[in-house]
Amino acid sequence: HLVTECAKLAFADREAWYDDPDFVTVPIGELPSRDYARRRRALVGESASLDLRPGQVGGKAPRLPARGRQAVHAEHWIGTGAQASGDTERDTVHVSVADRHGNIVACTPSGGWLQSSPVIEGLGFCLGTRAQMFNLDPHHPNRVEAGKRPRTTLSPSLASRDGVPCLAFGTPGGDQQDQWTLEFFLAHVVFGLDMQAAMDAPMFHTEHFPSSFAPHDAHPGRLLVEHMDDEEVLRELDRRGHEVVVSDRWSLGRMCAVARDIDSGLLSAAANPRGAQAYAAGR
Repeated sequence: HLVTECAKLAFADREAWYDDPDFVTVPIGELPSRDYARRRRALVGESASLDLRPGQVGGKAPRLPARGRQAVHAEHWIGTGAQASGDTERDTVHVSVADRHGNIVACTPSGGWLQSSPVIEGLGFCLGTRAQMFNLDPHHPNRVEAGKRPRTTLSPSLASRDGVPCLAFGTPGGDQQDQWTLEFFLAHVVFGLDMQAAMDAPMFHTEHFPSSFAPHDAHPGRLLVEHMDDEEVLRELDRRGHEVVVSDRWSLGRMCAVARDIDSGLLSAAANPRGAQAYAAGR
């Protein structure tokens, strides 16, 4: 409940404030500040919020676009993150790599999929597909404009200890990327599970906020949770006002991660069993 309610607030801020900084002033100094987080945290209550609540930043009111679907051609493949629905045949990938020299990398290649994008003749790569993340609402911060870069959901992540990178992790999954990676990080770093156990734990995500991908659907209050044996957790979430949708076991999340112990230099890796596509390997 707590993670989901905080995610709703963060994604509401994304909806209201994120845009190409060459076109608008993004309040990047205040949004991640501790003071702003304290003010936003006060909005989290015992019940699920059904509202989209971006914060006021720098004395400016947030810009809330109109909700609702936008027209998309019926045959247009919108690439909403196939992994979010359990489809593992296409879409984004993630790679995490570390070596004995202390180099550590997280990367999440995406866009320009072969099944939906033409190959550019003479160049050998597909036309990019990220323009689908623009919004056609002229009042939306991420509206279509000439020369503008669209928002992206890609969230390859690095964690450091005492300024030294020690953990690389990430996942495919569209708007679920930030949610699944946070759940892994909390389970591993805060609750002490090893990397593999943190990945194997039941995943969840909310679809409360407008999707990054056209037609930008939103489902206020909806919370998808992998099937779990403790049904009391699901009943409590329902009691708090979440629209709980139970997914199949091993259906959410596509995490993989590598770590390097700063003191010993020991390398370790973990791969998600969901979809039977991720591997952890070393040599």
